[in-house]
Order: sequence, then C-alpha cells, then structure tokens
Amino acid sequence: MLSRRSLLVSGSALTLAQTLPLSAKTLKPPIAEVILKTNSIHGDTRIDDYFWLREKTNPKVISYLKAENTYTAAIMAPTVKLQKQLYQEILGRFKQTDLSVPEKSKDYYYYTRTIEGQQYPIDCRKKGSLAASEEIMLDQNALAKGKDYFRVGISIVSPDQKLLAYTVDTNGAEKYEIQIKNLSTGQTLSDRMNNTAGYTLAWAKDSQTLFYVTLDAAQRSNQVYRHHLGENKDTLVLEEKNELYNVDITATRSEEYILISSSGFKSSEVYYLDANTPKVDFKSFAPRIEDVLYSVDHRGDKFYILTNEDALNFKVMEALVVAPEKVNWTQRVAHQATVLIEGIDLFKNYLVVYQRTEAVRRIHIYDLVRNVDHQVDFPEVVYTFINASNPEFNTQTLRFIYTSLATPRSVYDYNMDSRERVLKKKDEIRGYTAQRYQSERIYATASDGTKVPISLVYKKGLVKNGKNPTYLYAYGSYGFSTDPIFSAARVSLLDRGFVYAIAHIRGGQEMGRSWYDQGKLLNKKNTFTDFIACAEYLIAQNYTNSAKLAISGASAGGLLMGAVTNLRPDLYKTVVAKVPFVDVINTMLDPTIPLTVEEYTQWGNPNDKEYYDYMKSYSPYDNVIAQNYPNILITAGLNDPRVAYWEPTKWTAKLRKLKTDHNLLLLKTNLGAGHGGPSGRYDAIKETAFEYAFVLTTLGIKNSPT
Repeated sequence: MLSRRSLLVSGSALTLAQTLPLSAKTLKPPIAEVILKTNSIHGDTRIDDYFWLREKTNPKVISYLKAENTYTAAIMAPTVKLQKQLYQEILGRFKQTDLSVPEKSKDYYYYTRTIEGQQYPIDCRKKGSLAASEEIMLDQNALAKGKDYFRVGISIVSPDQKLLAYTVDTNGAEKYEIQIKNLSTGQTLSDRMNNTAGYTLAWAKDSQTLFYVTLDAAQRSNQVYRHHLGENKDTLVLEEKNELYNVDITATRSEEYILISSSGFKSSEVYYLDANTPKVDFKSFAPRIEDVLYSVDHRGDKFYILTNEDALNFKVMEALVVAPEKVNWTQRVAHQATVLIEGIDLFKNYLVVYQRTEAVRRIHIYDLVRNVDHQVDFPEVVYTFINASNPEFNTQTLRFIYTSLATPRSVYDYNMDSRERVLKKKDEIRGYTAQRYQSERIYATASDGTKVPISLVYKKGLVKNGKNPTYLYAYGSYGFSTDPIFSAARVSLLDRGFVYAIAHIRGGQEMGRSWYDQGKLLNKKNTFTDFIACAEYLIAQNYTNSAKLAISGASAGGLLMGAVTNLRPDLYKTVVAKVPFVDVINTMLDPTIPLTVEEYTQWGNPNDKEYYDYMKSYSPYDNVIAQNYPNILITAGLNDPRVAYWEPTKWTAKLRKLKTDHNLLLLKTNLGAGHGGPSGRYDAIKETAFEYAFVLTTLGIKNSPT
C-alpha cells in the first residue's frame, strides 16, 4: 500500500503516557529477532525479516507472543479501572437471564435461554404448548466445563424430532466434531465424525441418515459423506477436487430434498437428492458455467432457482420437479438493474425475496396461490433486518428480526396474507431510550466521483463543531455488506459524545453486485480510497477532526486498516485492526494456507505478474515505511485458521522497527482462540471493554457517560 507523511507526531500517546506508572513509561516493547529471508518471483526480490514467526511450534515464537501480551498489559494497566467501568456498563445493559422467542417446528416449540453468570446458552424445547414441561436439549455450559474455548457451530433436530446432531469446536481452529444426542434418553451416541465443517449438516427423512462435510489439508470443505447411525464406515457421496470451490449441504424447508452446493466466488453447481431415498446418488441440477452462480430451493411440484446468468443482480427462475433441465426454466422474478436479490425463502404458499437497494435491505413477498405480491414496510430510513430460521413450511407467518443503529433487535411475526405484524420481543437494553439517539445516512464522494453511503448514529443534540470523537468502521470485501445493526456495547461510546459511523465502501454489495465487482481484484484500491473519502467527509462536514477520529476493521477489514494507515496515517488518531489480513503477498503465494487458492478470484493470483504487482502496491506488510503512524491496537488468535496469527504479528514487528513516532503500538494475541476471539459471552464483553478503553484513552476522552 502507498504511504503519505503523517502530520501527527506523538501527541496521541501523551494522554495515556501521562497516567502511566514509571515502570510502564520506561518499559521497552519487545523487539522481534531479524532473520533475513528473501523471496523472488517475476524478477522481483522481497526481503522478509520476520518470516520465522510462522513457526508455531518454535518456542521462541510463543515467547515473543507472550512478551507482546505482557507489554500490552503493562501499557494498558492504567486503564484497568476504565476497562472495569466499561465492562460493568455494557453488562448492565443486558438482561443476563433471558429467553429467546420460541419457534414452532412440528410438535415442538424450540428456544434458547441464558442464566446470569453462565457463559453459554441452553437449548431447550417444549412439546405441544409453551405450558408443557421443558426439555433441555443441549446445556452448552455443561459441555464447555473445563474448556477455555467452546463453540457449537450448528445443531439440527432430526425429522422425527428424536435426535439432535450438533458440531463442536474446542480451540477456535474451526475443525468441528459432530456429536449426536438421543433427545428421549439424554444419551450421547457413540457416533463421532471429526475434521468436519461446522455449519453444514443435513438429515435424510428416515432420521437415521446424516450427511456431513469434511475438510482437506488446507481446511477447504471438499467432501460430503453419508453416515448411517450405528455404522462405523461412512460413504463418500461427493468430492470437489477443484480448489476454487467449497461444498455445503442442506435440507429444503419442505424436507423433500437434500441439496449439495459446490460453489466458489464466481460460479456454482448444485446436486440434489430425494430425502426419502438417501442411498441413491445425487444428481447435478445444472452443470457449472464460468461466472454463473445459482442456488436451488423446493416447493410442491417445482424447484426455484436464484441465478445471476444474464442477470448481474440475480433473478428467480422456476422449473418443474419432473423436468428440472435448464431448457425448461421460466422466469418468476425478473432482474432489476438497481435491486440486488440476496436470497429467497419458500413456504407452502409463498415466495419471500430478500433484496437490497441503495444500501437498504427489503422484503418482497409473493403469494403463489393468489398471484399477488407486496413489499414489507419498515419505519426508519436507516435500518436492517436479520432473517430468522422459519422452520415451518406450511405457515402464513414470516419471522424476522428488525434492528437499526438506534433500535434494539426486535423480533416480529409477519402475516404474509393479512400483512399484519406482531412484535414478539424487543431486546431489553437497561437504561437505554432509543428516542435519545439519532441515525442518518450521508454520502461521501470518492476520488473517482462515486457516491459512497455512510450510516451514522449519535446522541441527539450533537453539535457539528468538528470536535466530536468518532469511531468509523468498515469491511468492504467478498461482497459482504455491513448492515446498520444495534449494539448495546456501542452505547458506551455514544453516551460519551461519539459519532459512530459505518462506511459502506466498495467491495461489499450494499449498492448491488457491481459495488462488489468495483472493490476486488484489480479494482481493490477503490475499497481503500472510498474509506479515506468517508473519513475526509466526516471531517469536512464538521462531525469530527483527525485528532478525534478512531477507525476499525477486522479480518479483511483489517487489511483495509493496514492499507489506509499506510496511505493516510495523518488522517486518524487511533486504529483498531482485529485479526487483520495484512501479509497479502506471502499468504496468497502459499497454496497450503487455508483460503488461499479459493480466494484467487478475490485478490488475484500473484503467480500472475499483473496481480503480483498490484497486490504489492497495497499489501500492508509490504508497504510499511519509516514514517509516523497513529496509535494502533492489533489483535490475533493463535489458532486462527482464516488469518494466521503470524500476519498481525509480523506486521507489528515491522511497524515497531520502522515507525518514527512515539504513538502506541500494541499487539494482543489470544493464545487459546481463533478468528472470532473468545467464545464466552462475558469474555467477549471484556474484549470489547479493552478495545474501548484503548480508543477512549488514546483519543483523550475522559468524560463519563451522560
């Protein structure tokens, strides 16, 4: 990534330094050993002083990570009181003993509940009515006992509702074990399947056959197996050998079909099987075509196909089950140039289409019996919704979770016939009154003239005097859109006068599929310049100034942080880069690393000189130079399979060596977790409190919440 001279020298560190005890003021940061390694390709030689930090089994690596953690703890020691205050503030807003809205499926009502003091939810159900006695399906606290990390990826009840299949990860490495519980006896079966993908499972209709997905050496989900309860040998039913594709498996809501999707970022292929005949071979629904994505669902005598063939923003087609060949497809929902179709849900009488336009999500409902359709209305300009699981097929009720930057999560049941909605539950956020806050949508102008949406929230009465502390977040990769959802933790910032902003930069799909295309491969730099334009616009419009601006991103959003910090270090006071993907060249040249090969369609293949040169021009690790940098907090997870711990670690080491300022540079590595950080809800709040304490202190915010 390119760099520019910083206008900030050391002022941002002085605020914290003034409060440090003498031992911390004189504490020297760890200095990573320099072991020269050269890498040559396309006639270009790069020097990597810290390649050795990839050696996870090397005791010197673990010692260095621990030394960085010790240094970070010492520097942040004066903020411990503030961290505790923030933790209590955030925790105090939550109803710790709580119950989700029960969701009906066949004979049972399913729900989760939490108990104060316990880290994990308890999954429960009641038969027939909510007045029935409770059955505990899965007490995650009991399963997690004695473990530093515990996460359930997915849990699925068998069609006869007697068995529960679920996946478990106990170290954050995202290699899950499948376990099966008999819900009648409470016993866990001896059946075990290891090295599996954590979020994809499907039961056949016999409730004895389970389909699951395993991982290859690079943690690509590449094989689908069939397991029959009680049998020791499972059957491989499909293997995807092309490294650009991953497989997943699901059952349709109708329960009539099992679907395997083998998909990459540019094209896909679906295989289908009658759920009543699990031992029959899967059939390809339509052959894979370059640059064509499609997915399939089922209702009655028809399949419904969501595809982008000759439809950039996707369209919905349908075909008879007895004649699913593409030649027989007919159009149900047409393509629109300004409206992206993100997905569909099918019910006995309804087709639900989830859309996005102008950075706003919409729900469009088609009554397939009466042949009428309508759009669901929402009360705010800046909002979003979260799709609920909606397990019932024969229903008029669509459940969704409405939220905005100012509105807590609100569960609604929407009658697709009468168009009436019933609020089933709004999250109880103690001490919070939505009417005290204001959200809005503004637009910055990018360097090429493109209008970039920014979603904002702040406390009413804010004066745009250019002095408000501001927290600017963005992601901007893989076509993932960043929605304006509510955060109870964020109130601790808003009540201290912060403006919270989301930059909907190119690389996501907030403005349609082309928004994504304009932010990947040889257009990737648009993501960075869009973000810079958003930061500059917030300053130009007197929301804030550079000395009060903190920015944040995680994973590929951490790449964004590294890029814009190299490009414009003068523009921000503080940077929070969580599990950042920053060593782009080295990672994308190593096909043994998880995600590398399949992501050639996102970043390009650096074995091609054109892509190599382009990547090298923005890769954060490769573009660190001797200049002043803002305060930077970097996080990593030792077991992270998505962004290996060594990327943020190497970046930290190189920044320490080259930066010319006295601002803070901290690396905090979770030695017992992966990409998502700690698994327990209380531990997650502690992490947020730590981050907020860093931001507040480096921005010089000393006031208590009002």
